[in-house]
Amino acid sequence: MRLGTFADASGRGFAGLVTDAETVVEVGASTRELLADWDRVLPTLDAMSEAEGVPLDDLTVLPPVEPGQILQSGANYRTHVIDLAAAHHAERGNRPDAELRAEVAGMMDRRAAEGTPYLFIGLPSAVTGPSDDVVIPPWTQKFDWELELAAVIGREAFRVDRSRALDHVAAYTIANDLTARDQVFRRDMPEIGTDWFRAKNGPGFTPLGPWLVPARDVDPSDLRLRLELNGEVMQDETTKDMLFDVAALVAAASEITPLRPGDLVLTGSPAGNGMALGRLLRAGDVMTGSITGLGTQTTRVVAP
Repeated sequence: MRLGTFADASGRGFAGLVTDAETVVEVGASTRELLADWDRVLPTLDAMSEAEGVPLDDLTVLPPVEPGQILQSGANYRTHVIDLAAAHHAERGNRPDAELRAEVAGMMDRRAAEGTPYLFIGLPSAVTGPSDDVVIPPWTQKFDWELELAAVIGREAFRVDRSRALDHVAAYTIANDLTARDQVFRRDMPEIGTDWFRAKNGPGFTPLGPWLVPARDVDPSDLRLRLELNGEVMQDETTKDMLFDVAALVAAASEITPLRPGDLVLTGSPAGNGMALGRLLRAGDVMTGSITGLGTQTTRVVAP
């Protein structure tokens, strides 16, 4: 099953079910309303999967949900963290690369065994559709991609145990958590550390979708994430490389704040980002991101 948000030729938006015939059956005013009553709604959606709809090609695909909160996970793929540590260190020091990578690998193994997820907050205003362009802000020279699996909350979760956390996930979708790398660390006040507000939340920094796929149809422990830049594969990794799985992330987020239907928990990005590869985004680039069973999004980068 694929659930999304669409606009018709008049600009009217609605929630719709995508059928195997690539038509869309209207199912409600918004996916957030459906998520708020997910246990009752899901069987009804199943029964509508053979209904007659309008051609998908006649509609504009919008972000599949308008989130309330966006909880983002940092440093959650082992290889990704090692690569970024090496890339950032190349700007600041002269330790041998192999020595640094071995040290960070050991830190990540200890963190996975003994630590907790690293979470921060994203803004819903950064969300854009799965086929929309993104404008490079004039205040960054190091604009980067980060393809991620996003868990969509369907049942309120507050201080839930890891063993029950996945019961609160209604669906999964794709996010590209774009980052202004040169804004991550505050150069004017290094003692306060990272500035995720500036680095992560410009307009269009979170391409989302195309679909919400019910959690019952997805095994989040073994999904392949693949991002191509102008047809060249940059990220190609599975969720097995996560330090903390989806259940751990949802539980950790819910320990601090109630998660409500429509909220997103982004689960981190695997290795293969531009910062580590020495190739950042430029005007005219096209990113194509896909995750097993969740569809494909395409984002063109344009000049400010």
